[in-house]
Amino acid sequence: MQNGREKEEFLQILRKTAAKDGKFCNGGERKQGTYPSRANGETQLKPSFPLLPNSKQKLQLDLEAINLTQNDVATLYNPMARTQEASVTFFHCSCTISLILSSMADQGKKAEIFDLDNGTMQVKISNYGCTITSLSVPDKDGETLRFFRIQFLGFAFGWVIDDGFDLNFEGKLADVVLGFDSVDPYLQGAGSYYGCIVGRVANRIKNGKFTLDGVEYSLPINKPPNSLHGGHKGFDKQIWDVTEYKKGDAPSITFKYCSPDGEEGYPGDLSVTATYTLTSKTTMRLDMEAVAENKATPVNLAQHTYWNLAGHNSGPVLDHRIQIWASHYTPVDENTVPTGEILPVKGTPFDFTSVKRIGQDIDKVGLGYDHNYVLDCGDEKMGLKHAAKVRDPSSQRVLDLWTNAPGMQFYTGNYVNGVTGKGGAVYEKHAGLCLETQGFPNAVNQPNFPSIVVQSGQKYQHSMLFEFSTA
Repeated sequence: MQNGREKEEFLQILRKTAAKDGKFCNGGERKQGTYPSRANGETQLKPSFPLLPNSKQKLQLDLEAINLTQNDVATLYNPMARTQEASVTFFHCSCTISLILSSMADQGKKAEIFDLDNGTMQVKISNYGCTITSLSVPDKDGETLRFFRIQFLGFAFGWVIDDGFDLNFEGKLADVVLGFDSVDPYLQGAGSYYGCIVGRVANRIKNGKFTLDGVEYSLPINKPPNSLHGGHKGFDKQIWDVTEYKKGDAPSITFKYCSPDGEEGYPGDLSVTATYTLTSKTTMRLDMEAVAENKATPVNLAQHTYWNLAGHNSGPVLDHRIQIWASHYTPVDENTVPTGEILPVKGTPFDFTSVKRIGQDIDKVGLGYDHNYVLDCGDEKMGLKHAAKVRDPSSQRVLDLWTNAPGMQFYTGNYVNGVTGKGGAVYEKHAGLCLETQGFPNAVNQPNFPSIVVQSGQKYQHSMLFEFSTA
């Protein structure tokens, strides 16, 4: 810019462009404005407002010979309630400003909690991040009582006892997931990924960078020096649409989210659905699908519930017993990123191929377990393989987990520290455990790991089956 006056004129153009009450699309037509520059007297300003599937507008301005700072953009857009993100990238004499703006439709979305109840298992799920906020199942104290019918058939025959019948009494229900009583703490970031679906790519991407089809992509560094669980505002921090909600004997709910090209640095539009279904009295299934609409992109979704089978307010899970059907794991560096090696668990603290108390070797692995297991030796059922079995000895509740994913992050809540949750319960270190079935962490940068890249037009599919019982 030649002077402050020219710069202010340019900012006014942007203000007028962006202040049209969300009416950006107009059927997808491109609008043009002009701004005088010192180079040739006129530079074309070409903002494009394509309507994306999730009702977010991407405003991209390609400008020459301008000198905007990050502060200029922040000053310009902070007063706009619908602005979610602003960033500037400089290339010598040119600048690309990419702004993700929520449309008026997004402003009307509301975070809510929905119930799934089949009479035995009760689940509460929010459309904010597809988050399981509560899941209640019975303990060992259920019992079966046999009743008999006694008839008096007269003095000649006396009393007769007929065949009996059984009445089943369920055990005491307990909420076995960590979380909060309402959506507000989730919206305020009170807990770290409690109960949600994380993406576009779960777990860590080293240094927040990857190269795909010859293009290097840079992601937000939200867990320095890496990018974690999709970035600053991943799928866990989005309000998903509810597309189907069924009650009855097999209640279910389906959520949908459309992630636009460039969101959190990832390429291509991605349509995502997640369906939770209570398939039996004590079984829940989760089916996650995603379609890459127009570009190849990495996709790796994970469900991040913290489980405590004794009850969410019962203290550490170190006495839980666990078995993991994995003979190998992926060791990590000092920043918890896999090194690229795949090593056997036998003879190490990571060996859970037979039932073992979680706390038995936990002091031998630093703060606790936060490692990806290679699911390579479980039985199969309905196209899914056995990933893990967890048992709480006090309540005798058991969780069997089945999946079609190649890996599972076993995490023991190492960074949980004094979080106040449901009913005033205080969650301390190791208050819950996570069983995050997934593609391998940082797979997009490790050619020897199973690929997590979904080509344009192709579908990603990831299923989990949670079976609860007592033993």
